[in-house]
Amino acid sequence: MANFYTDNKALNYHLHHPLMEKIVAMKERDYTQCEQFDYAPLDFEDAMDSYERILEITGEIAAEIIAPNAESVDKEGPHHANGRVAYASKTVENLEATRKAGLHGISMPRKYGGLNIPNVTFSMLSEMIAQADAGFQNVWSLQSCIDTLFEAGDEAQFERYIPRACNGETMSMDLTEPDAGSDLQSVMLKATQADDGTWRLNGVKRFITNGDSDLHLVLARSEEGTKDGRGLSMFIYDKRNGGVTVRRIEDKMGIHGSPTCELVFKNAKAELCGSRRLGLIKYVMSLMNGARLGITAQSVGISQAAYNEAVDYARSRQQFGKPIIQFPAVSEMIANIKAKLDASRTILYETARFVDVYKIWEQIARERALTPEERAEMKRYNRLADAFTPLAKAFTTEYANQNAYDCVQIHGGSGFMRDYTCERLYRDARITNIYEGTTQLQVVAAIRHITTGTYLNQIKEYAAGEYSEAVAPLKARLESMTAHFEHALETVKAADDADYVTFHARRLVEMAGHVIMGYLLIGDASREPDLFLKSAKVYVNYGEAEVTRHCTFIEHFNRDDVAQAYLQA
Repeated sequence: MANFYTDNKALNYHLHHPLMEKIVAMKERDYTQCEQFDYAPLDFEDAMDSYERILEITGEIAAEIIAPNAESVDKEGPHHANGRVAYASKTVENLEATRKAGLHGISMPRKYGGLNIPNVTFSMLSEMIAQADAGFQNVWSLQSCIDTLFEAGDEAQFERYIPRACNGETMSMDLTEPDAGSDLQSVMLKATQADDGTWRLNGVKRFITNGDSDLHLVLARSEEGTKDGRGLSMFIYDKRNGGVTVRRIEDKMGIHGSPTCELVFKNAKAELCGSRRLGLIKYVMSLMNGARLGITAQSVGISQAAYNEAVDYARSRQQFGKPIIQFPAVSEMIANIKAKLDASRTILYETARFVDVYKIWEQIARERALTPEERAEMKRYNRLADAFTPLAKAFTTEYANQNAYDCVQIHGGSGFMRDYTCERLYRDARITNIYEGTTQLQVVAAIRHITTGTYLNQIKEYAAGEYSEAVAPLKARLESMTAHFEHALETVKAADDADYVTFHARRLVEMAGHVIMGYLLIGDASREPDLFLKSAKVYVNYGEAEVTRHCTFIEHFNRDDVAQAYLQA
């Protein structure tokens, strides 16, 4: 039987990263929870054994149920009738399988019915489900919305809603409106409070993934007369209370299994989640960072599927008397897909580790006062999580698109036909670098970490690490790439013009990303050369060419051309 975990040694490698020992000990509060819950781990090895079992179960469900169902789900899609959504029949089967396996609410504390697993492990589950069907991964992974409720809500809300999520009830985050897409401070869905303290929601939300879910986190304007983000609060809407209808399901290019809905709120009863006025300023940032990590995992899953399909086809397709994988033009494409896949995966799990340490310290801070050293570490990992989340989302989604494109190209004319999986992968990949913040918005989020030195400091930390002799030539090239990046950054900053920095932001962010992923890959290759050395060589070749190209462009660029040639209407 196929299993997307046991068949993929890279996942086991990333699960056993050295930082996991710290993450798991923190998550398990130094393994004291076994005193209260008999299924809590006794030590690190016991915890890792539990994670492996969860991953194996999910890997089997993904390979044996979700993946075989993907074509049917893509063709049938969800149905809309009488203001409600009905999932495709095979989506219902997928949900039933994940519910029976206990794969919902799994990041939550055990006292509410969760399994208390860290982001790293959750991201692996998410990656495997996306490899099987990116549309279903959207439905399943939105359970991560419960993390924001757990951060912002109160104990009564925890007891009411978290067990429901753990039992498999679906979730959504209702942010976007017809006139408020990326600019969420323009949200106008109205929240009014009655004399008895009850909140009611009125208005329209659009492009809501899994919009007819059981539990919703809704961004709404609670402060009369406001027009910016300071007037927005977060609310919990329970579908059982009624008051929300689905006006339509969007007819999309891809991810057909995931219903994208337009919702009409008519005096819908809701609860305030957290404090008023912090909906956008604080809670949406938490939601979006979780969602972006989920899309990063989705993109890695799509890249893995594209790689598998490309290799399988290239090995079986005969032309001119031999398999096309033996032609250099094809084998180079496959090597590039694999390198971008491995680079995507290594930054996904590096980011997930940073998020884990930061988030766990936040949770511990709600239980007791942190020491100055602990608080400093929390701030450091918060900064790294804030820097790496947009970087990871930008690169992995762009690579998912490139890899799906190349997979179709390797299939030739067959790849254009719906008989082949790569055609669906190509359509599914396209949304990844658009939703939860386009690549351009990820660059906006990342550029301040370029100018403030977050990325460069982390690069220097990577450079100071120990590496095997096998990757020493690659490390020397990464050091040269870093020098090019620093030179380009100083050239842009010397203009002392914020708009000029913005103009070159994507080039600078890409340069930093190539160096960072290059270091992460040579670190992987040092520990597991059989798994990663080939990809490290290919990726450093690719990244070096890209860094040189961007550096040359910046060095020879005429500032006057920004206004005269690039910004003309």
